Amino acid sequence: MSRTAQSVWNNCLKFIQDNIQPQAYKTWFEPIVAVKLTDNALSIQVPSKFFYEWLEEHYVKILKVALTKELGESAKLVYIIKMENTYGNKQPFTEKIPSSNRSAVKSQDVDIPLNNKSPELRNPFVIPGIRNVKIESQLNPNYSFDNFLEGDSNRLARSAGLAVANKPGGTSFNPLLIFGGVGLGKTHLAHAIGVDIKDKYPEKTVLYISAEKFTQQYIDAIKKNNRNDFIHFYQIIDVLIIDDVQFLSGKSGTQDVFFHIFNHLHQNGKQVVLTSDKAPVDMQDIEQRLLSRFKWGLSAELQTPDFETRVSILKNKLYRDGVEMPEEIIDYVAKNIKTNVRELEGAIISLIAQSSFNKKEITIDLARVIVEKFVKNTKREVSIDYIQKVVSDYFQMDIDTLQSKTRKRHIVQARQLAMFFAKKFTKASLASIGSQIGKRDHATVLHACKTVDNLSSTDKQFRKYVEDITKKLSV
Repeated sequence: MSRTAQSVWNNCLKFIQDNIQPQAYKTWFEPIVAVKLTDNALSIQVPSKFFYEWLEEHYVKILKVALTKELGESAKLVYIIKMENTYGNKQPFTEKIPSSNRSAVKSQDVDIPLNNKSPELRNPFVIPGIRNVKIESQLNPNYSFDNFLEGDSNRLARSAGLAVANKPGGTSFNPLLIFGGVGLGKTHLAHAIGVDIKDKYPEKTVLYISAEKFTQQYIDAIKKNNRNDFIHFYQIIDVLIIDDVQFLSGKSGTQDVFFHIFNHLHQNGKQVVLTSDKAPVDMQDIEQRLLSRFKWGLSAELQTPDFETRVSILKNKLYRDGVEMPEEIIDYVAKNIKTNVRELEGAIISLIAQSSFNKKEITIDLARVIVEKFVKNTKREVSIDYIQKVVSDYFQMDIDTLQSKTRKRHIVQARQLAMFFAKKFTKASLASIGSQIGKRDHATVLHACKTVDNLSSTDKQFRKYVEDITKKLSV
């Protein structure tokens, strides 16, 4: 019985299907068409060059085994890549591509027609760290949903992230903007979304990049006169993740180009994920047309984790590192480092290191020494949100009251004190302070600071307020 290309390929597929995941088989092998069989060379048609490269990188071994079983040790595999030309007419051409040195499936070179171009593959703007044609995601696989522990402080953001990862571009969370203070897990969650999408949809092009690097790339593109190539590159991304988008503040050119890229991606059902240290309403020097688009999807806040969540984070970290630690020590660290997950894990790492390097038993006294160092080193990194909480708690009112428009004397004084300490303990501009404390302007903040200075020198009771709150913020 004479064998055909289809019969040989069908036998290969049976073997492959038994040895890989169903989703991977459906994605990477069902679209392949067997074209011809010549001696010991099987020609198959694949949809794109990217598709071919993915097969060579991830499935070359199983292809070799399957083909060798059918055609013997001298088996060859020839790829026919079906591309679309510039005018949108489908025009297949054959490319016999040499496999890499590690590949045992070999073939020969032929010329490729020059008039065939594919916008799907063309990547004229070669970004440092990202190879031409095959776009590396720049994701950190260590940041996953599995080690991003859920608590009241992050439940909305984490759930939205999972929804986006399950159906990128197909939910109402587009864009998804994750915002919150330093060390609360924004970058971790952004990577986790990308990693999960790559796992579920390996054919999608996912790219993680910081707003700072995006800006630098745009500047380089302007210098080299290839702005359009820059835009084209970003418009072929399926899932674009931009970290620290507040860095675009004041950069009108970068904001303009991002506006066009965002519109194209959004209109074509692509997913955009953004992170920021503040909500859109509090962003300064970002164009309104861009801010309005940030609000199209969902803005989800990562808040300071509560005690139970902090304990869970520590226990999870210890479990992953294979270390046991007494409950009382875990509780002590969790009670004393409250504002930052990064510092929380850092304290535990330091505790383990001190114990193992210096052969010391992990005790409460050792924990106290480590925690004091962390608190001392980070006490100046006080956020405006934290200052408002401390001031409102001190005067026994909620933050909404503190930020309200009321002119009641004790509330006005509390608000002025919050502005005064925000200027003293943070690097935020007067405009940013005013925006975050009741949407006031910079002149109001300046007046508040002068009022606090004056009252501190003339009013004994008011001076006590300043001293008490200073102590609380300096702990």
